[in-house]
Amino acid sequence: MSDLAPVHPTPPAPNRPPVVTISGLEIRLLKGPVLLPETTAHIHAGHVTALMGASGSGKTTLLRALIGHLPSGAAVTGTVDVLGHSPHHMPTDELRALRRTTVAYVGQDPGSALNPRMTARRLVAELASDPSEEKVLEVLAECRLPLDTGIADRRPTALSGGQQRRVALARALARAPKILLLDEPTAGLDATVRQEIAHLLRHLATSRNLAVVIATHDPHLAETCADHTIRLTPKTAPAPRTPPDQPTATTTTGGPYSLVGDGITAQSINAFFRDGRQRRPVLTDIEFTAATGSATAITGPSGSGKTTLLRVIAGLHPTHSGHLALDGRPLTARVQRRTREQQRRIQLVPQNPLAALNPRHTVGQQLIRPLRLHADLPKNIRPDRVAELLAQVDLPADYADRYPGELSGGQRQRVSIARALAADPDVLLCDEVTSALDADTATGIMDLLHRLRVENEMTLVVVSHEPHLIARYADTVHLLDAGHITDSRPADLLLPV
Repeated sequence: MSDLAPVHPTPPAPNRPPVVTISGLEIRLLKGPVLLPETTAHIHAGHVTALMGASGSGKTTLLRALIGHLPSGAAVTGTVDVLGHSPHHMPTDELRALRRTTVAYVGQDPGSALNPRMTARRLVAELASDPSEEKVLEVLAECRLPLDTGIADRRPTALSGGQQRRVALARALARAPKILLLDEPTAGLDATVRQEIAHLLRHLATSRNLAVVIATHDPHLAETCADHTIRLTPKTAPAPRTPPDQPTATTTTGGPYSLVGDGITAQSINAFFRDGRQRRPVLTDIEFTAATGSATAITGPSGSGKTTLLRVIAGLHPTHSGHLALDGRPLTARVQRRTREQQRRIQLVPQNPLAALNPRHTVGQQLIRPLRLHADLPKNIRPDRVAELLAQVDLPADYADRYPGELSGGQRQRVSIARALAADPDVLLCDEVTSALDADTATGIMDLLHRLRVENEMTLVVVSHEPHLIARYADTVHLLDAGHITDSRPADLLLPV
């Protein structure tokens, strides 16, 4: 059963000409892979159109084709017409005008596009066709941001991931576009916020007569708010994966894994954001333990502090009080002050791999860096280890020569995981690593993490909004709400499959 209530898609309007016409469009890299298989589609104003398909099927590439933003050297066949224009053939000045006034795009990692020194209201006013105070607050409210909490005067670092997405959406809407393109708008959000996003997209399409196109792995979102769904299929389907044995759930009181040492411990953690001269609490009196070799999940509403807790453990959010320990030995708050060995032993896989991967370096270069820092491998052996790491995350060895911009969101996430594994960590912190993946790929990633945990007695800490994955793969789950851990128990008791 869907956890989103239907929002009644708009009936089709056959007499309206489409705002976007795509005919036999195929995009590929010269002497490289097909990024978008041959696709034909019509997109209408006032409608929500969902793009669905497995990771790597070309959803993001199709969105970028509509704004003329394709990888260097991409070969395009077929046609794409956006309100009478072919974006990839437009002069630079005209293309910039199209993006500024007509077609708005919000990517998978909208937070990375927000200037951390600007408040939400300034970020919206910066691009608004009408930057008046009244209009800016109006569009923030339209995106369901609670203005009574003072959120308009907060900077992006003081916002949750869901709130950052809405600010980015408000920036896009402030330009009064005719076409709105959204890449995975519900990735990493809890069910309540997903419901709100679905209603918001339907409202925007009908109230503004806006053509909304969403690339998504979220079937509930497509089912409940999309008028049409375009399903993309990769040109070459990936080889079938042999699944590992079904993971056996364990609890903190016993199980098949040998729990050696103390693992990760956090005591009396109080963390806050600095917003100008103010300090806003985000975590309060947190007591957290993940035993060696265990799988611990953290779940809760968007904005409850889950990512901040992972960043505290990783040493990337030093603005906190309390005590951290690894196997009973103290950890300093700042990762820069930890020993090289402590840095190697704790690795974080962030939610947004696009922001974490250097767009100017190949996949191979980004995997070799942690090998150079943390592994005692001869230089001539490193390429073989890179191939092994790619194989571990179900990517071909030749992906080592690709750049992040040539990969799908799911493929980038796998590279991000491979990079963390290159350090041979004892503790792997995973922040919504399946949120932008289709169901089969998400299960494959969790199978991989489960296998690595068992083989290496690695401690796994996962932030997730997916209760079925938590119940299947985690030993213990902590419920986090408004910065407090409100419940902790074996995952299969709290969140039965």
